[in-house]
Amino acid sequence: MIVAIALVVFFLSSFSYPRLMTLPYDSAGRSLNSPYTEHEPQVAGDYLVFISDRNGSQDVYLYDLVSRKLLDLPGLNSVDSVASHPGVSVDGRYLVFAASHGGDLDIYRYDRQVRRLQNLTASLDAEVRNPTISGDGNKIAFESNANGQWDIVLYDRSDF
Repeated sequence: MIVAIALVVFFLSSFSYPRLMTLPYDSAGRSLNSPYTEHEPQVAGDYLVFISDRNGSQDVYLYDLVSRKLLDLPGLNSVDSVASHPGVSVDGRYLVFAASHGGDLDIYRYDRQVRRLQNLTASLDAEVRNPTISGDGNKIAFESNANGQWDIVLYDRSDF
């Protein structure tokens, strides 16, 4: 009986959930945690995508959980936009998010491999919100009020 209790205690202590990761803090804002506002985190695979105001506007950031560093996203963020609702594919190649430029909210997809930002809803005459991306990056879903009510729209990679 004592051996059984000892085994239970061992297994419970060995596999405790949740396990907190100690992630670095950088007062200059070059790492994940900073003195700036970070919000809307989403995790897929070894990547964490989030929104931060560390450059004076709400921008999209991508953090590699394995190497524990921020990844460069050339051509993604712009001073005149406000980003929200980010998502990332499992391999970290594709990011999706909503962004407002001058009051118009659109859904964007960014391909890290070719450094290409694409507006998926530029020709859609409707309001959009809450994008999400599939693990493989092939499908993007979001809400649209094109029919006078909030419906779900699904884009497949062949659509864009």
